[in-house]
Amino acid sequence: MNTTTMKFSRRAMLALAAATVALPFVAPVDAFAGTVEEAKAKGKVVIGIQGDNSPWGFVNSSGVQDGLDADIGKAFADYLGVKVEFVPLAVANRIPALLTGKVDVLFATMGMTAERAKTIQYSKPYAGNVLSVYGPKDKKIAGYDDLTGVAVGVPKSSAMDTAITAGAGSKANILRFDDDAANIQALISGQVEVVGGNQFYGDRLNKAADGKYESKFDLTTLYNGAGTRPGEKDWNETINAFLDKIKSDGQLAKIYDKWMKREVPAFPESLPDIPFTVK
Repeated sequence: MNTTTMKFSRRAMLALAAATVALPFVAPVDAFAGTVEEAKAKGKVVIGIQGDNSPWGFVNSSGVQDGLDADIGKAFADYLGVKVEFVPLAVANRIPALLTGKVDVLFATMGMTAERAKTIQYSKPYAGNVLSVYGPKDKKIAGYDDLTGVAVGVPKSSAMDTAITAGAGSKANILRFDDDAANIQALISGQVEVVGGNQFYGDRLNKAADGKYESKFDLTTLYNGAGTRPGEKDWNETINAFLDKIKSDGQLAKIYDKWMKREVPAFPESLPDIPFTVK
């Protein structure tokens, strides 16, 4: 396939995605670099990252993107030899932002699920995240059956949303919020009785109301990978080579210790229905 055909195919794919995905914004096709070599030529990689989900990705007090995903994104830009531009995203618009060319790649707490793998290409995993149900200590919640008739908050389109919807179904009153901050606030304000959240919800809840909340039961352990558009072998191979490097040279361990306060987990070699490479 020649260069002209490849560019046409990419633009055709993006036009199709834009026509089929409802978005809160309209992104021009030329917003992303297209190929790794084009990103290098432009001197910039545009990375989608969560905007308010500490310690994964958030804007710090200086107005700068920070967190584990931000540090990994900066390291990836250094690996490419280019500057980095971060685009803060909410949970629900991460994949649309990628497919419509608003960003080149996602380092955006992208939990690796088979459903999402139908839409985007995942890299190898680079982080792990234990997802649980959190609620007041004086409320008995030991499993999905105890969510019957309970108002449960989840970040919209998140892995917590998927797990609780599958486990509790219509028995629970599931309220979906735009991001983790809104989900946590819904619990603190009493809008919901419990929430589905990641392994750092406990710390964030205790800062707001020390000793009031606890983890009730675990939903699943989710691994995070970088997300690229389907079929873009150059981005996928480059990101996987970068992740292999930072795993082997200790850079990922340093970033993990800084933000996660724990050791890098042992990552699976494969996950069902979630390919790590473009065939």
